[in-house]
Amino acid sequence: MLAWLAARQNHERTPPSGPQSSAYGLDRTRTLLEMVGSPHEKLRVVHVAGTKGKGSTVAMIAAILGESGLRVGRYMSPHVHSIEERICIDGRPICPRELDAAFRVVSPAVDRLDERARARGERGPTWFETVTAIAMVAFARGNVDIAVLETGLGGRLDATNVSRPLVSVITSISFDHMRQLGRTITAIAGEKAGIIKRGCPVVSGATSPPAARVIAATAARRHAKLFRLGHEFHARFLPAAGAGRLLEPGSLEFEARAAEIGAANGAGAVERYPIGMRGSHQAVNAALAVAAVRLLSRHRITVADAAIRKGLESVTLPARIEVVAGRPPIVIDAAHNVASMESLIDTIRPAVAGRTATVLVFAASGDKEIAKMLAKAAGVFRHLVLTRYRTNPRAAQIEKLVAAAGRAGFVAPKVAEGPAGAMSIARKLAGPRGLICVAGSFFLASEVREST
Repeated sequence: MLAWLAARQNHERTPPSGPQSSAYGLDRTRTLLEMVGSPHEKLRVVHVAGTKGKGSTVAMIAAILGESGLRVGRYMSPHVHSIEERICIDGRPICPRELDAAFRVVSPAVDRLDERARARGERGPTWFETVTAIAMVAFARGNVDIAVLETGLGGRLDATNVSRPLVSVITSISFDHMRQLGRTITAIAGEKAGIIKRGCPVVSGATSPPAARVIAATAARRHAKLFRLGHEFHARFLPAAGAGRLLEPGSLEFEARAAEIGAANGAGAVERYPIGMRGSHQAVNAALAVAAVRLLSRHRITVADAAIRKGLESVTLPARIEVVAGRPPIVIDAAHNVASMESLIDTIRPAVAGRTATVLVFAASGDKEIAKMLAKAAGVFRHLVLTRYRTNPRAAQIEKLVAAAGRAGFVAPKVAEGPAGAMSIARKLAGPRGLICVAGSFFLASEVREST
């Protein structure tokens, strides 16, 4: 199965060089799903898009709904170690047997579509389109009550956008995948806003004026009621005592201004919920999750305050400001664009204060804004170790990383051929009293986690 999938066109490994519309579309996914019985039409869905925070938001929504007694499917990407991580039911990755059973439903249909495509000189379903179909089949076979889906790239043309959600969620919007989505915030927001469906309420955490305008205009055209961070609801991060030293998670202070997303005692009440994930930015993701699950009440899905509390407090994800205890401690984060690097640095800055031996281990894909990402870390870390991950051909060449580091203000960074060598150098530089942070890519995070 894995070898069969690996032979498919995979844009996570080799992204298309042109605009998204030239390589993506929903027709292949719709046709494939129709051929396997349209499982997506049997699912109740919450659909999440955005540049940063969408994975955390999906995990939070799924955890809250699970605490509400529902059987929940969760679809996320990319995975850190195994493909099963992308497709979870009741908070657990599906087992290889369940994955294989769904694959056996989908693969014959893909083979038939490949034959049709070859006859026309075209390509059949991509790797992501195929895995999305496998997820839909697995959720339908697993009799989930609701599925929470994360877009893979963009939104408008993403394979997950064949769904008809009960609620749509758009997290923060910033620059990433510009070659595919556009080189302005307005263009990127237009792609993300493509998940908004007619009459389906949408929760938005996009606060930059250009993005907010696009989302508001799209929602208005599609008669979708809009709930905006900073307008219909507010979020405030409350740090835990000692958070700077220990990177302890904090809490969300949530205030709803709209009755549909307010607590049982009405709009305007200020509520406080502990958050299991680290970083002040997680308060915004948690607030989006709270607003989204409360909008499900119109579909007779009741979410109690206790479920929100337990869900937000319990959820964690690998490689999201993940602290690996030891001497020195290691912080692993999948920050892979400028905005996510900024969130990581804001979170980790108090923890590195007073430590002289702080090390950033960094690798990134060649199409990222590497110098801008490293500029966020300049002045925070004393040492920089650059490397290339080995599991994906998109890894930037060392020469490109070194040049970007120089532009960002790092002098004489260390270089290692692979993550294992980079971590060995980092441990020597940090010593037992220092701190190591690993960032720049999901692929780097995966390889370091496997060896740590």
